[in-house]
Amino acid sequence: MLKDLEAVRLRPGMYVGGTGTEGLMHLIWEVLDNAIDEALAGYCTEIEVIAHPDNRMSVRDNGRGIPVEMHPEGMNTLELVMTKLHAGGKFDHKSYKVSGGLHGVGVSVVNALSQELVAESIRDGQLYRQRFSRGRRISDLEMVGPTEGRGTRVTFLPDAEIFSEIKYDFARLSHRLRELAYLNPGLQIKLDNQVSGIQRDFHFAGGLTAFVKALSEGKTLLHPEPIYLHQEGETSLEIALQFTADYQENLYAFANNINTKEGGAHLTGFKTALTRVFNEYGREKKIITKDEQNLEGKDVREGLTAILSVKLPDPQFEGQTKTKLGNPDIQEKTSGFIREQLGIYLNKNPSVARAVLEKALNAAQARLAAKKARQLVRRKSALSFTTLPGKLADCSEKDPEHCELYIVEGDSAGGSAKQGRDRQFQAILPLRGKVLNVEKAALSKLLDNRELNSVITALGTSIREGFDATRLRYSKIILMTDADIDGAHIRTLLLTFFFRNFRPLIEAGHIYIAKPPLYQVKQGKKSIYLYSDEELNAYRAKQNGRLQLKRFKGLGEMNPHELWETTMNPENRILKLVTIEDGLEAEELFTILMGSEVAPRREFIMENAKLTTNLDI
Repeated sequence: MLKDLEAVRLRPGMYVGGTGTEGLMHLIWEVLDNAIDEALAGYCTEIEVIAHPDNRMSVRDNGRGIPVEMHPEGMNTLELVMTKLHAGGKFDHKSYKVSGGLHGVGVSVVNALSQELVAESIRDGQLYRQRFSRGRRISDLEMVGPTEGRGTRVTFLPDAEIFSEIKYDFARLSHRLRELAYLNPGLQIKLDNQVSGIQRDFHFAGGLTAFVKALSEGKTLLHPEPIYLHQEGETSLEIALQFTADYQENLYAFANNINTKEGGAHLTGFKTALTRVFNEYGREKKIITKDEQNLEGKDVREGLTAILSVKLPDPQFEGQTKTKLGNPDIQEKTSGFIREQLGIYLNKNPSVARAVLEKALNAAQARLAAKKARQLVRRKSALSFTTLPGKLADCSEKDPEHCELYIVEGDSAGGSAKQGRDRQFQAILPLRGKVLNVEKAALSKLLDNRELNSVITALGTSIREGFDATRLRYSKIILMTDADIDGAHIRTLLLTFFFRNFRPLIEAGHIYIAKPPLYQVKQGKKSIYLYSDEELNAYRAKQNGRLQLKRFKGLGEMNPHELWETTMNPENRILKLVTIEDGLEAEELFTILMGSEVAPRREFIMENAKLTTNLDI
């Protein structure tokens, strides 16, 4: 029978998703959610997040302050909130009609997983303070004295017994704070990063409209201003839409300020209504003729950037991580709202409606033409579409499900990989030098680039709007670069290329990163491979005597047998699957890191310098 918060400390992953960076960031989100809930309730206009040099984090708001009076449970309310699960004010709708932190376990979990936590509440002109450690109080509630203002400040130091390494993801923190400022127009959010010395203010009066404008920057717009629709009530709904000449849809949904990355009922309702409204309008205005089939959802959403935000009293999130909204009634509410409001907008703005419909009809024609072409073409083999690049050493297996392609940095490493591979199912494509940064280059320049053209040809799917997953020639595409700073740069350039041109491959789980070893230790005829300095130090600590040590500066230094045994043999190798956890965050980071604007990149580097693990001097 586990008491109080013992269960949280015993199984932290169940509550915060892990004991690495993900878990650390979840601690911040839980405290931040409480501050945002005060803003949603109309009591808070300012939030400040402070990263202290000693790994402490503080979240301060100017809301009502946590109550401090005695509770029937026999302790003050602040202590109850900090030490008991499900003790928050999120359940009866008296304190919060709308809340993102609805599970009520948040701040008490943060307390349980903190070596130290200080909770301060300003109410009725008095500052109150209480200290905690690992889920238990270590001081009584103290009335510090009179002070101005009101609000809550929670400062916590994550427990080193739980988190082996305390490294916050400041880029992700900045992204989330910016996101919240867009979702709550009028709310001022400050970030004081005392680790890097950077301070930021996030405040966007334009709300979702400004958000969509920022995401659509640099794209050809089909209408000059975003379409903004909103509806207030017990459940409030708002959406901003910007149709562009692009081919990629960027659709993001939020529920009570939580980014529901896996979508849910609200997103389903929006998609269904959007398709129906444009089909009905197109038929009514005879833009879609009787002979033409109805537009499909992906036709209408081609090139669309949209942000959907719903705020509702009883959100049913799937799990504590809140990535999917499950309320059945919100689907119909969202669908009805879109059908009514968007229908009115299109009738008032016929030029916008026609521009979007013409783009959607072109998308439909291209889709149907591609379908007919696939039906007409009888492929004798996967190679019948194009001449493969000469530098590609292909495999003999013809079933793509059993084939994998290694994209290798450098001709030297490519030669070793070709000799060491299993020719039955492993293909090798060596690339020379650093490839083109497609974030800054026009499409025409990409298509003229020999190295990237080799990749496009080898994969067989084409790119962007012409992408056809059925023509993929390999189920695993593995990026294999040197374990140094140049290798990391080449890997980032390739990931940018895949994100912008082959995003469905990432979403379907086809892209991997190989992890070659850094060190080889020989003991007699036996070789042991180590993948980091930490592994080497740990190994040294267990050994007596001198070691025969070799550090690999690059893949080219490894002979074919070593490369096979460490990095290519499915029984021994380490592969990292590339996923898109948060499309919105990924979009922003690729723009910052690989785009033409220097200032945001410089700020990012300064803010995250402490996270650097591999630096050439």
